[in-house]
Amino acid sequence: MTIAVGLFALLTAAIGLILLRTARQARVSKPTQKSSAKRTVPHDAPPTAAPTREETAAPAPPAPAEPAAPPSSKPKEKRVTPAEAIAREREERLLKGLEKTRVGLAARFKGLFKIGRPVDEAFLDELEEQMIGSDMGVEGVMKIVEDVREMYKSKQIESQEGIRDYIKDEMVKTMSEGGIGLTFAPTTPTVILVAGVNGSGKTTSIAKLANLLVQEGKKVILAASDTFRAAAVEQLDIWSQRIGADIVKHQTGADPGAVTFDALDAAIARGADVLIVDTAGRLHTQQNLMKELGKIERVIKKKVPDGPHEVLLILDATTGQNAISQGKLFAEVIGVTGIFLTKLDGTAKGGIVVGLKNQLDLPVKFVGLGESPDDIEPFSPRKFVDAMFE
Repeated sequence: MTIAVGLFALLTAAIGLILLRTARQARVSKPTQKSSAKRTVPHDAPPTAAPTREETAAPAPPAPAEPAAPPSSKPKEKRVTPAEAIAREREERLLKGLEKTRVGLAARFKGLFKIGRPVDEAFLDELEEQMIGSDMGVEGVMKIVEDVREMYKSKQIESQEGIRDYIKDEMVKTMSEGGIGLTFAPTTPTVILVAGVNGSGKTTSIAKLANLLVQEGKKVILAASDTFRAAAVEQLDIWSQRIGADIVKHQTGADPGAVTFDALDAAIARGADVLIVDTAGRLHTQQNLMKELGKIERVIKKKVPDGPHEVLLILDATTGQNAISQGKLFAEVIGVTGIFLTKLDGTAKGGIVVGLKNQLDLPVKFVGLGESPDDIEPFSPRKFVDAMFE
């Protein structure tokens, strides 16, 4: 009996253990099945926060785009071309070179052109006096003033400003007659003969002209035909090396005609565009040297029948009316075609340009405004007059 009871107890315990194990397995397998549908999360990932109310709400509409900024009202800077830059630089150099003339004219006209002053005979007389004092030439000035008088009486000019504008226009018209640019030969070489008195700046002016032509792409040869002055050949030789021009030279004291002849041969053989012939600086009263100048011109014509194509006379602007006297005498010996006016930056009487045209009927073709090779300006009547009255 006792044995039976023990066996029953063991059986009951075994069945209980089996039921307990079955129940545990059921509890373990139930969450495993649920988790199999979830995404795998790394074991080291931080716990995910529960979604907030804002996150579960509908997404907000996109923000409106910011309006485009209005185009800048500042104008774009215009790109300056090399040619425009050179032109601007030349205008500035001309203004600077004519500063003394501009200041001188302003001082002369200060009491003349002023508000409230009537245009009467006293006004016209003073206008005439001040213009003549600027070396514009007596005859030319008297004609301008007489024209002003008649136009004012006929009401064609009614103000001081109108008188000023008329004077400027007449100056431009006068200086533009006869042509102001260089004359180039139809076939090379163009021959330019240069003359002038001692101290006028002739050699430096030749260097400036040659430099200008070289910068324009022309092949230039210099003829050192000033064999009279000591060191003239060496001076021109140094300039030729600086500006990149060829030179034909003999020794000091050589025959100027022979130098010119050899230079013409060289210019033709080398295909030069321009030959510039220097000549001895001479006083217009030295008849032997003036005759020699005529001889050089004849040598040129033997080699180049239509030459010289330009005969430039170098005149010093600071000498005033004396420059006009020199021009008259040189014109009697050689056919002067134009004026190279030097040292214009050193005088307050820039009106000499008008005087030269009025009294010699010769146009100013170039002006010198300093000592460097670049200090040369092809003459422009309009720019010159505007600069004078700036």
